[in-house]
Amino acid sequence: MTQPDYELERALTAQGYLRIAGVDEVGRGPLAGPVTAAAVILNPDDMPNGLNDSKKLSKKRRELVQAEIHAKAEVSIAHATVEEIDEINILAASHLAMVRAVAGLNPAPDFVLIDGNLIPKDLAVPAQFVIKGDGRSVSIAAASIVAKMCRDEVMESLAQQFPGYGWDKNAGYPTKAHQQALQNLGVTPHHRRSFKPVHNILYQE
Repeated sequence: MTQPDYELERALTAQGYLRIAGVDEVGRGPLAGPVTAAAVILNPDDMPNGLNDSKKLSKKRRELVQAEIHAKAEVSIAHATVEEIDEINILAASHLAMVRAVAGLNPAPDFVLIDGNLIPKDLAVPAQFVIKGDGRSVSIAAASIVAKMCRDEVMESLAQQFPGYGWDKNAGYPTKAHQQALQNLGVTPHHRRSFKPVHNILYQE
C-alpha cells in the first residue's frame, strides 16, 4: 500500500512555486447535505503525522490527524449548498466549493494540486489535477481529511434536526436505511432534489 508523499509539491517548489495547496472535495454521492471542499498548504518543515487518504483512516485516527493539520498547516474549508447542487449539478457545485476553498486561503497559493481528473474552470491560480490524488500527495490527503471531518460534523448536526435518516452514521449517502427513511418520512429541505432517488419520491405518481 503506497502512502502519499511530498514529491509533487517538491517538484513544483523546484519550479519556483512556494505556496502549494492541495485541494479535495467530499460529498458528491450523498442524497442530502452540502458538498464540501478543503484547501490545505502544508509546511514541509513541520508536517502533520499520519497523513493518508481519509478513506484509509479510522474515525479516531482522522480526528487526531485533523487536529494536527489545523495546528500546523493553513486550512480553508468551503461548501456548495443543496440549492446550488440542484441548480448547477453536482460536478459544477463540487468545483464551486473547491474554488471557494482556494479563495479562502490568504495570502493566495501560487499553485494548486486538485484531486480528480478536472480543474475547476473559475480557479484563479495555476493548477494541476492529480488522479487518485489523496493517495499520492500529502497536501491533497490533508485536504481530504479536513473536508470529510467538516462535512461529517455538518451531517451530524443536521441529523439532530431531522432524526430518522441516520445522517450521523451515513453522512447522507444512499444507504438502505436512508432510502427507506425517505420512503417513510419523506423529503427534507436538505435533500438534493436533482438526485434520482429523491426526485422519484417527490414525483411518484
